[in-house]
Amino acid sequence: ASSLVTVHQPPVLTTALGHDVAMPCTIFHNETMVTPPVLYWMYLTQNTVNSRLWIPSEKYEGRVDLLDNNANSFNKSILLKNVQWADSGKYLCRLSIITENDRFRRKGNETLLMVYDTMIFNLTSHNDSLLWCEVNVTLDPGFVLSIFHDGCKLQTVDSAPGDAVTALPYVKLSEAVSLRSGGKYECQLHLNKDLITKSIFHYRPPAEEGGEPENVSVTLSITVSG
Repeated sequence: ASSLVTVHQPPVLTTALGHDVAMPCTIFHNETMVTPPVLYWMYLTQNTVNSRLWIPSEKYEGRVDLLDNNANSFNKSILLKNVQWADSGKYLCRLSIITENDRFRRKGNETLLMVYDTMIFNLTSHNDSLLWCEVNVTLDPGFVLSIFHDGCKLQTVDSAPGDAVTALPYVKLSEAVSLRSGGKYECQLHLNKDLITKSIFHYRPPAEEGGEPENVSVTLSITVSG
């Protein structure tokens, strides 16, 4: 009978440093529960006594809320506030369940949370014909930076692959391109095939009317769950 109860979590989530992130967990069942299921959320990357998000351990006190306070709700999602680099890692949603015929535990398939910082996209200080993009991210080979000009992907002239500095909980990705002509330059951060955030730089060469380059940064934060 217990096999009719399942717990669903998204495999991957991304969020901007310092932001709040909703961590989904949904229970599906077709049985009558004698009492509301007991919810546990755990941070698996550091399996210590302080790794319990719900009910919050001392480490998470004041940083975690339920998205639905109804104990009988199928929605067991939580909100993790003010995400920091140290929050990168795997999370597990687990439930203790009592039905009319059985008593058992069910868990989700874990969610990997990855964090990124504000993207910087501008002319370099030492060379005003070089456009530089950089962003700090959780160490993961799926994170890739790309630069486009009027929709066409550019060949970069300088890049950093994101070597980890052991003392830091993140890596810095960077790419640079030579300015070809005026128009819209766009730096994009992807995680695998999903666009996570981007910044736009509108360039007017000095010879054109108006002269000064114009830098407009647009940041899109997109929650990835897949």
